[in-house]
Amino acid sequence: MRTGLYLPNQGAFADPRRLAGLAVDAEAAGWDGFFVWDELQPIFRPTDDTADAMVALSAVAFATERLRIGAMVSPLSRLRPEAFALQTATLDRLSGGRLIVGAGLGNPYEQFTAFGHEADLKVRAEMVDEFLDVLTRLWSGSTVDFQGAHYTAVNVSMTPPLQSPRIPIWIGADSRNRAPRRRAARWDGFIPASHHWPDEVIPPEDYEAAMADIRPLRSPEEPFDVVVIGDATGTRPAADELPAYEAAGVTWHLVQALNMDDAETRIRRGPPSR
Repeated sequence: MRTGLYLPNQGAFADPRRLAGLAVDAEAAGWDGFFVWDELQPIFRPTDDTADAMVALSAVAFATERLRIGAMVSPLSRLRPEAFALQTATLDRLSGGRLIVGAGLGNPYEQFTAFGHEADLKVRAEMVDEFLDVLTRLWSGSTVDFQGAHYTAVNVSMTPPLQSPRIPIWIGADSRNRAPRRRAARWDGFIPASHHWPDEVIPPEDYEAAMADIRPLRSPEEPFDVVVIGDATGTRPAADELPAYEAAGVTWHLVQALNMDDAETRIRRGPPSR
């Protein structure tokens, strides 16, 4: 099981230079990944600054050499696939092929209604599926002709990312829903979120149930990442709980920190023992 830091893109973390400095320290301390939120507006305090996730990750990519990086997760239905394809391909090349794309429907609801984006969850789910189809075609570097219900690409091609056959895509969603599990099975990973986030950790038996839905839809030879997000205190899941998560199919443990002091402490402490 690999371990990564999971940090906000707002508040004290809104300065990309500070995030890059934390990432350098995390890499030196032996962490495997460095992941940030992708929010448009502050979640906890309305006056907090917020950083663009992709710009922040560019600073992290330039400052590090080994860490896997990514935004967990980007709400695709409020983005444009052609712009996102170019951003992520550029960031993947900048990082030397270390980017992971987290994709989901997005939350909270107000971040969609405030800017006039589609708010209906069913429509947003359709948009995410179509977006991912267009995105991966554009990543291929081949000429794309696509006419869908929500997106169009006519006789266009774009510079591909460094990773092949594509940048890994992890699907993020509420852990209670089965439909996102089927979406995740079509891609490269699953990052379920607790509906009591950030205070609750999803138990191993929920991962067992999720993988029972996902495994029949995939070839056993295909690599597939599954992520557990730790609680806000940084103490769960505890080291003695990790074997149960591994047995359930979890491959990544993300340790949260919601303030700078906690982030610095957890980085210095190093990855949790396994």
